[in-house]
Amino acid sequence: MSEDLFGNTDLEEPAGTGGSLSGAAHGQAPLAVRMRPTTVDEIVGQQHLLTPGSPLRRLASGEAAMSVFLWGPPGVGKTTIASVVSRSTASRFVEISAVTAGVKEVRAVLDRARRELARGTSTVLFVDEVHRFSKAQQDVLLPAVENRLVTLVAATTENPSFSVISPLLSRSLLLTLRPLTDDDISALLDRALSDPRGLRTPDDGLYRLTADARADLLRMAGGDARRALTYLEEAAAGATAVGTDEIGTAVLEQAVDRAAVRYDRDGDQHYDVISAFIKSLRGSDVQASLHYLARMLEAGEDARFIARRLVVLASEDIGMADSSILPLCVAAAQAVQLIGMPEARINLAHAVVACAMAPKSNAAYAGLGAALEDVRGGRIGQVPVHLRDAHYPGAAKLGHGTGYVYAHDVEPHGVAAQQYLPDELEGARYYRPTGHGAEAHVAARLERIEELLGRRRED
Repeated sequence: MSEDLFGNTDLEEPAGTGGSLSGAAHGQAPLAVRMRPTTVDEIVGQQHLLTPGSPLRRLASGEAAMSVFLWGPPGVGKTTIASVVSRSTASRFVEISAVTAGVKEVRAVLDRARRELARGTSTVLFVDEVHRFSKAQQDVLLPAVENRLVTLVAATTENPSFSVISPLLSRSLLLTLRPLTDDDISALLDRALSDPRGLRTPDDGLYRLTADARADLLRMAGGDARRALTYLEEAAAGATAVGTDEIGTAVLEQAVDRAAVRYDRDGDQHYDVISAFIKSLRGSDVQASLHYLARMLEAGEDARFIARRLVVLASEDIGMADSSILPLCVAAAQAVQLIGMPEARINLAHAVVACAMAPKSNAAYAGLGAALEDVRGGRIGQVPVHLRDAHYPGAAKLGHGTGYVYAHDVEPHGVAAQQYLPDELEGARYYRPTGHGAEAHVAARLERIEELLGRRRED
């Protein structure tokens, strides 16, 4: 026999189905558990999902029987929303952890839900970390969701489009949770400091969180509410141990056993660190590059911002010296979008090491700059007549295309020796390859092409 969240003691759920909500209602529960909202209105953040009449509000109030997938990074409120649903709805609430429950346990839960539904009681089934379910386990859920035997609330940190079978996903509503802002986390800290469920003592004693410690805590939390409250709880315990009610930076650092990262995402430190990061990559210092990457990630920098800078660097500073780096960085950026943090840090590290170790050349970037300088300076000229479009009526009378040599007809090298630049720019040289990495081969090929085009090399 076991007790559910509503105090019923006649429920016999199979072993291995409990998750993070099971057995959490006790005085020794972690601060992050004790501070879970009990109503929809107490939820911090995710306002785009909580507007009046929204599916989430209707689900929590029992007005709608729909299955939903809650997708978002760790610590943004997926389990919290499930907890609110469990308290707000009159339905029976059952939780399964995809880490511990197998097909047998899932079938047992669904069989019980079928019996309860025959008696007039519906079931809300919360599956935590649903992306860990195998295809077979998800297949077992499908008929129950399709026939509304249960209302499924599933939480995942991975994109359901890739981790959940499409028939199950198509029968459910996908709700994307956004990362919590610093203001959201700060509001949670204030609530934890003043609420009797949190750190406020029975005699109204209050802990004081200094401004510097708050800033460090927000940065170390990185948008993760659970992490922020865990750090705050440990820091409060540390303050008590030394006989003070003030939680300062020193107490916070000692409590979480790590240095507070000095990094201001909106100020000079932001620009200084990203500048040092790019310059370390450009300078081929892989150790420094990884240091600044770690520094930004620990400070809660947006991983997508870092990925975008790597894509730019791949062409600006590596270019033709190793053309494989650009698609690698693009793939890393896509992985960041697909996987999200914290796992995407591995993809970023891969790209950072590749960028730092690659041969460097800014010749393509510099070549474009030189060409733009000519264009902006008015050195444009007319397109040579033989290169102009000859497909429209009357073009032939104007001589367009006359004398044009189709390069593929030229044997054996496929390079057509004819004028391509306007008269005013004939002889201009923008791209000047280096001898670094693969660009050394490009330089040799360019020299041969210039000879075939009848141009004299001018260094």
